[in-house]
Amino acid sequence: MSAPHYIILDTDIGSDVDDALALSLILGSPEAELLGVTTVYGDTLLRARLAKRFGSLAGRKITVYQGIGTPISGKDVWWPGHEGTLHDGLENEPVEQEDAVSFLTRQVSERPGEIDVVAIGPLTNIAAALASDPNFARNVRHLWIMGGGFGMDETEHNFRSDDLAAKTVFESGLNITVSGLEITQKVEMRKDQLSLIAAAGPLGQALNADIRQWWAFWNNEWNVPHDPITVLTLLRPQLFTFSAPGTVNITCGGESAGFSTFSPSSTGTVRLVTAIDADAVADEISSRIANAGTPRLHEADVQ
Repeated sequence: MSAPHYIILDTDIGSDVDDALALSLILGSPEAELLGVTTVYGDTLLRARLAKRFGSLAGRKITVYQGIGTPISGKDVWWPGHEGTLHDGLENEPVEQEDAVSFLTRQVSERPGEIDVVAIGPLTNIAAALASDPNFARNVRHLWIMGGGFGMDETEHNFRSDDLAAKTVFESGLNITVSGLEITQKVEMRKDQLSLIAAAGPLGQALNADIRQWWAFWNNEWNVPHDPITVLTLLRPQLFTFSAPGTVNITCGGESAGFSTFSPSSTGTVRLVTAIDADAVADEISSRIANAGTPRLHEADVQ
């Protein structure tokens, strides 16, 4: 096996089900070592407890850190109201006392150039970490973002929810790879993939219930796995094509808040995912999540 990828997952888990799928995919990837989960946007304590629960369902002891709930932009939080409703006793799930921003800055300062941060929610925690530690951008090995819609007329939820945070992150000099809607929407999760996941133990059963709840919320029987795709750009880059370096501009304020545009630049530190092997990515998502839920020994986690 190749050298492990040391990962921190920054997530707004609990609304769109794809955050839970992304976490499960990491747990089902033997080349990934999850150092911790940080939560962002809205009720971040509830989100942290839910992340902890999914780790437990996979038979893993993961550390979870509560992050910032209020966007820097001051925008109202989009909160569907179903977050965590299918999981009894979440109030008993333990969350670390250290806050998410402190954990982020401490971890990357202790292991500079070694840790990948995967940000699949609004970028509030990442912007706060940049403000808290002037060395944060240099210490992070790479930042992998789900956000934006490049070449599209619409704005995307993560960037729209905290446009000011997104602007700060893209102007920071961080080495960044972005998976935008124009790429993630090429993959859909439907009943055949769900059946494979649902058969994978307690984790699979819980994901199955949450996915069906999400489908019912939108009156659909499919969803787009935006966030697991973003994780795979790190773990399986050969399934993707990437742009040359460039810069990303974020529109702040007004009806176009969060609108993202990419400009090629030899001095830029951002690249976009420009193409995807959609069938192979869909197979990787379902098989790795099923692997996370399949009963097996995690000696270091369960002892």
